[in-house]
Amino acid sequence: MQLTQATRTGLQQYSTALAKSYDVDNVSKMFAIQGPQETRLKNALLNAVHFLQLITLEDVDQIKGQVVSVGGNAIATGRKKKGRFSSKQSVDGNTYELIETDSVSETSWELLSVWINSGSTNEFMRRLSQNTTLRFALDILRIGFNGTSAAVDTDPEAFPMGEDVNKGWHQLVKEIAPEQIVTSPIVFDPNGGGDYKTLDAMAVELKNSLIHESLRTDPRLVVLVGSDLVASSQTHMLNAADKPTEQVAAMKMDKNIGGMHAYTPPFFPSKRMVVTTLSNLHCYTQRGTRQRSAENIDDRKQWEEKYWRMEGYAIEEFESYAAIDESAMTIAE
Repeated sequence: MQLTQATRTGLQQYSTALAKSYDVDNVSKMFAIQGPQETRLKNALLNAVHFLQLITLEDVDQIKGQVVSVGGNAIATGRKKKGRFSSKQSVDGNTYELIETDSVSETSWELLSVWINSGSTNEFMRRLSQNTTLRFALDILRIGFNGTSAAVDTDPEAFPMGEDVNKGWHQLVKEIAPEQIVTSPIVFDPNGGGDYKTLDAMAVELKNSLIHESLRTDPRLVVLVGSDLVASSQTHMLNAADKPTEQVAAMKMDKNIGGMHAYTPPFFPSKRMVVTTLSNLHCYTQRGTRQRSAENIDDRKQWEEKYWRMEGYAIEEFESYAAIDESAMTIAE
């Protein structure tokens, strides 16, 4: 496979546009992203995957520090006989730590050749840019939901979900507040032969038993539910439905579970259930550490874009996170 002249011209125009957007002369060499460009890149990642707009992505100055409080779960109204009322909104003792994080988006010559023939040069550049940004954005969630460790040398073949890239949200709760996660065996059986017959019952009990009592009626609480659990429940409801309205209800059941809005996020473990607020899930990037590069690598017959930064995950309030671990979940046949 040879790279056509049209494709090389398209890549050159893309490189020129990328260099202009970041105010650098050459994007083939690693360059730092500063000031407004950091905001632009962050916004591009947020726009690439809608779910990222719902959680907390923040820039911080230090590699280690106190978790940034954004939820404001404590009561904000009251009075003092002398002076003005105030409520504590901090999360003392809850810390974060960032580590080196290196992403690379590889696009083969074969795919580039298809894209260059699909329309104008602008369309080619749009596809290349969107593909790169989407891959970087999705990996934030992939690692956040599945990460269990931070290896010196990661192995994407052995750990395709980024398990060894960084410790994600679920793992942090497991280590610091294990009482918030159910690990004893549970059987989900919509036919009634297990511990739970409905996702609603499972979510409500999870909330009432593990979410702090002062937070259980917080309207921001949501249910994150794995695709296998949803599929099992929907299949049972559809099979049992004998009216069109019941069929519609079955198809919509994953939108609201236990009176809480429900989501099945990208790369969320298929047998896991979590009750939390979305703002409780944090991802931090150290300000001033973002670096990028983009170049055509003839030896590997691909276009490569790289994104390096110091990054990590955190939970704002452990008492606002309740989960059933996927290892504990059995779905009845």
